[in-house]
Amino acid sequence: MTQQTKPLNRRLAVKRILRDRQQDVLVVTSLGNPTFDVAAAGDTPQNFYLWGAMGGAVTFGLGVALAQPKKRVVVFVGDGEMMMGLGSLATVGVDKPSNLSIVVIDNEHYAETGMQLAHAGRGVDITAIARAAGFENAETIERERELEEFVDVILKATGPVLATIKVGTDPEPTSLPPRDGPWLRSRFREALLGSAAHASQ
Repeated sequence: MTQQTKPLNRRLAVKRILRDRQQDVLVVTSLGNPTFDVAAAGDTPQNFYLWGAMGGAVTFGLGVALAQPKKRVVVFVGDGEMMMGLGSLATVGVDKPSNLSIVVIDNEHYAETGMQLAHAGRGVDITAIARAAGFENAETIERERELEEFVDVILKATGPVLATIKVGTDPEPTSLPPRDGPWLRSRFREALLGSAAHASQ
């Protein structure tokens, strides 16, 4: 992020994006801060939290988007998670799901392991990588005005969409959503399929 720009607050940024969320928008989160921030904005059955599986959130979201082409899918990941699953951007760029958005919460550090400087803090440009992978709609967001202008793109524009949101490193209170994996899976299936979720079980 530029030295002249005060970084965005990650929790407020996530809350702003989800404020305009329609009920049928599906949200997938990676472990750590993205999960805490989405939960703080409001836990719903349409949220699926990947507590583990670092590097797998985008591919999970891609699978959901391909299986549910009429629903918007928004994946929230940290920059460290995105770097671990970098190949997933190439797969998304090839498949080009029109209903998938990826929001990278980029504090340029590994928050979960002690705030070590991450690749994004050493000059790696995640947005540029996404564009090279075939994302026609990929932007880096550093200011509130830019975020405000891009919210509708994240929630409504033809995808795939990627937004790298540059945020600060200030800690936020931990907001823990449910952690029971099988229960979260069942809740998510029911939100998608209703009573049909149990037909094949």
